[in-house]
Amino acid sequence: MSAPPVASPPLVLPPALPALRRAAPVLPVVGIVAMLGLPVVPGSNATPADAVSGLVVLWAVVRTARRARRPLTATAAVVLGLPVVGIAVAASGAATPGDTLTGLARYLQVLVLVPVAVVLLVRDRRDARLVLWSLVALALWQGTIGVHQYLTGTGASYQGTDIRAVGTFGPTDVTGMATAVAFGLVAATGLALGAGARRQRLVAAVCAQALLVPLALSFSRGAWIATAVACGAQLLSAGVRRTAKVCAAAVAASVVLVGGLGLGAAALQERLTSITQVADAPDQSVVDRYSLWSAATGMWRGHPVTGVGLKAFPAHRDGHAPLALSSGSDTDAPGWGFRRQPLLSPHNMYLLLLSEQGLLGAVTVAGSWLALLVCGTRRLRRAGPARDCAVAACGLLVWQCVDFLYADIGGPSTMLTAVCLGLGAWWALARGATTATAAEAGVR
Repeated sequence: MSAPPVASPPLVLPPALPALRRAAPVLPVVGIVAMLGLPVVPGSNATPADAVSGLVVLWAVVRTARRARRPLTATAAVVLGLPVVGIAVAASGAATPGDTLTGLARYLQVLVLVPVAVVLLVRDRRDARLVLWSLVALALWQGTIGVHQYLTGTGASYQGTDIRAVGTFGPTDVTGMATAVAFGLVAATGLALGAGARRQRLVAAVCAQALLVPLALSFSRGAWIATAVACGAQLLSAGVRRTAKVCAAAVAASVVLVGGLGLGAAALQERLTSITQVADAPDQSVVDRYSLWSAATGMWRGHPVTGVGLKAFPAHRDGHAPLALSSGSDTDAPGWGFRRQPLLSPHNMYLLLLSEQGLLGAVTVAGSWLALLVCGTRRLRRAGPARDCAVAACGLLVWQCVDFLYADIGGPSTMLTAVCLGLGAWWALARGATTATAAEAGVR
């Protein structure tokens, strides 16, 4: 008599596989952030992050079509699609067909398509935390490289010395590392202030403190101001007592790092002082910035409704800029060589919108950001267990809106802007932001 067959034991998957499978829809968004950790190729206009962003948009479209449900309601479609109006009208007024295509593609990619894809792929607060921690990880990576560049004199040139921390972005995008580090710092601050788990609060707080060093060594005044405003707003949302404690800890850390260890004390002091020297003795970078702003407002006065057209600022710059404007900015770094960077934008996103897209573009694009910020702030009161994601997402929106006073879209780090706008839109518009499971995710 034959023995009965022995049943084979059930297949047990490694513990990491179910979590990986669950996070699969949002991993392409994390992939965009990860690609920004790769070195930038000198002279290249396209980056791996740009390629991945295209795949992310495609993946969002395919996934939404497979679910056979309306991805966006009327409210979400209006808020997220509002920039298309001004962008499309300005594209019709571009000087050449090439400017029309490249300008339209870039603006739609950064301000519409990628943010919408992030909203569709981030299903709930667990997905949002994954993206937020990826921003922190990128900031730590870029920050570590930046500190090494400062200590070894292998960064971008600053006052004749190669000490400016630029990470993997190189001297052609000197604010790229500052942007990445600032986004990570704001994300870490939100995760620390709103988290219920003590372990997450501790790890996030340590990361935020550590990122203060590379942010300082970036010598980016605009990033400093935007980070101070965003983190200040986040701290105020957490209460006055916690704000006082965190500010005291930040001041103590700054005293130890700058005063005690002497990390760039003289250069930082000079850079901080230059923020207020806009009338008495401004440096050439400040003179150039205000000259470009003057040129942008001149273009807007000449074409108040629809602007001069997408990517047309360089062609109209010299006709409106004062004589104090220099021909370009000098960049230098070991392995990159000396380069003369032309000044092709006003370094102010709002003035870029006014000059190239007129009032129509400024109202539709900036109005969309304002709507996201208002909606996101209103939902803070009922954030519940998702408060860490809420504080982080609102902080990222505040940072971007303030930084746009001193910067505009352009360079490899621009993809971070698209991802962070998407996170802000997710919190402002998605049901999954305040629910516990992916099954409840969607856009109201």
